Amino acid sequence: MQKANIERKAEAVRELSEKLSRATTVVAFDYPGLTVEQFTKLRSQLREANCEVTVYKNNITKRASIAAGFEELADTFVGAKALAISYDDVVAPAKIIYDFAKESKVVKIAAGIVEGKLADLDMLNELATLPSRETMLTMLAVGLLTPLKELAVGLNMISSEEQPQQ
Repeated sequence: MQKANIERKAEAVRELSEKLSRATTVVAFDYPGLTVEQFTKLRSQLREANCEVTVYKNNITKRASIAAGFEELADTFVGAKALAISYDDVVAPAKIIYDFAKESKVVKIAAGIVEGKLADLDMLNELATLPSRETMLTMLAVGLLTPLKELAVGLNMISSEEQPQQ
């Protein structure tokens, strides 16, 4: 009986370790004090962004993070923690949890992994406050078009000065 329990825990560690290794972004956050309704709302927001939300025992998350090569992350697993894992979008989990934390005041981002590197609270907050992809593309387009616009205005001014007045 106890041997089966140990094997089940070892399998959970292997699965989580593999998830941590292939994830683009992992955000560990505190959630005590959230109602079931609030946690369900947070889960649905994360699922809409193709993120996975899991709650493991701290012993399993510590062992899995060490097995995945993130020893520093293991130190953050004290108290009730949940993991938001994304395999494709770097910003989504941090942004959703950051916005949800502003509403609830109970949720607190602890640490995470961003593209295979350990991320502290400051880095995750910075990532969460980045503008959306569409906004950044608009800013890029404006930045590229501004010199052309100024050149056109300048050339128009020069051409209007050179025309003889009758």
